[in-house]
Amino acid sequence: MLIILTLVVTACAAGQPRIEIESPTFDFGDVVNGDIVSKDMQVKNTGTEPLIVDSVSTTCGCTTASLDPMTIAPGESGTLHIEFDSGAHGPELTGSLTRQIFITSNDPELPDAKVEFTANVLPRPDASS
Repeated sequence: MLIILTLVVTACAAGQPRIEIESPTFDFGDVVNGDIVSKDMQVKNTGTEPLIVDSVSTTCGCTTASLDPMTIAPGESGTLHIEFDSGAHGPELTGSLTRQIFITSNDPELPDAKVEFTANVLPRPDASS
């Protein structure tokens, strides 16, 4: 019985990675249709074991995202680079948009972290010609 209790306590006390995202929500503001805007943000491992990111994905082809490095040591950070192409859906698309980026990792408490941004896509100045 003592051995089982020791194993349970040891398993609970074992370290684990923990993802922390600098800006999980942000706003690109007004973006003219056709412009490409980008943002870099820090993704930190506040845990005690390496954070291993399996994938970075987006909800739309108008958005790309990458993380460097994909393995982050305890106490260290990586850079998440996000690009949004406001013209990807054609010159007619205008108005408020929301897109998400998902970071899948070995963080047992938050295995699918999310970053969400908004943008207000404005018509191109030459769109009325």
